[in-house]
Amino acid sequence: MENFELYIGTKIFFGQGQIDKLSENIAFYGKNVLFVYGGGSIKKLGLYDKVLKQLEGLNVFELRGVEANPKITSVYQGVKLCREHNVDVILAVGGGSVIDCSKVIAAAVYYEGDAWDMVRTRSPIKKALPLCTVSTLAATGSEMDAGAVVVNSQTNEKISVFSHEIVPKVSIIDPSYTFTVSAEQTAAGCADIMSHLLEQYFVPKSTFMADLLVESVMKTVIHYADTAIKEPNNYEARAQIMWASEMADNSILSNGNQMAVFGVHGMEHQLSGRFNTTHGVGLAILTPRWMKYVLSETTVGRFAHYGTAVWGIDENLDRYEIAKKAIEATAGFFKGLDIPQTLTEIGVNPEQFEEMAKKAEEYGTAHAWVPLYAKDIAEIYRMSL
Repeated sequence: MENFELYIGTKIFFGQGQIDKLSENIAFYGKNVLFVYGGGSIKKLGLYDKVLKQLEGLNVFELRGVEANPKITSVYQGVKLCREHNVDVILAVGGGSVIDCSKVIAAAVYYEGDAWDMVRTRSPIKKALPLCTVSTLAATGSEMDAGAVVVNSQTNEKISVFSHEIVPKVSIIDPSYTFTVSAEQTAAGCADIMSHLLEQYFVPKSTFMADLLVESVMKTVIHYADTAIKEPNNYEARAQIMWASEMADNSILSNGNQMAVFGVHGMEHQLSGRFNTTHGVGLAILTPRWMKYVLSETTVGRFAHYGTAVWGIDENLDRYEIAKKAIEATAGFFKGLDIPQTLTEIGVNPEQFEEMAKKAEEYGTAHAWVPLYAKDIAEIYRMSL
């Protein structure tokens, strides 16, 4: 079992009506609030008005229109507002993109240079504004983790940053706020959650406990995803998926594992960074192809374990047969959620594969569970057409 450090710095208020806890918790951090959100969905949901009511008596400045793949230009706007108005605390209301954008803003306020340089060079983040969140989507788990991603459209780059300084201080997670999320977004969110779990599972070395924890959350997503999509107002299904989202991406499940880069994330960032694809959709397309590509005598044991533990495949079968059935089950799960199955369907241009593959390798895929170099990545892209 590997050494680890665990930092859970987020105070969680989970369940219906927890928005009422926002006022006292955000006021703790100061009077000047930057309220960050995306499009008009929170207004249609009635959440915008609820939030403003909770912020009565505070000085509120708004940053609206954060994109689905958050752009560095939105970060620039947010930093400008924070500095102009001496913002004390940032409130992000929305999905992972809004929260990620807010995290980068919180850190960039204290960065002396250009915010993109901070991201591109992964400069150490030593200080950030406190961040509170109200989540409206089950997907990234950004509400209680230390990571964020941001896109530079001019350079076609999507880059992640990590720091304990940007972990949200308070997160309100009310599953009923996801009732109006479309079937497509719900499905993509479930794929995103599964990818975070697979990232912790297909590693050089795992522990008995971590395997059981990750497997249980995978099986939760598999069990409830279809219900959440077909019965959008089913609170139990939405709540289970929402909590799975939080648990899947903050290291709680995989403490003690020997972790490695998950190549699928690096490959997908090229899709959403260049073609503005939905992150979860890209992950769902690439994941089964990645599994097929890396299946070998070295990896078959892990895939067979995954097949029996998660998908209930007969352990008495040949291990290659179990592994292949597990990969088929994974692909079938994504297909059953009505997620596009090929890069062609989502308009990805294969002429850029070689350049994308080189950029993906810079993500660190050579240090993955199964090392992936540009030639490998380009082939997985081609397999996904």
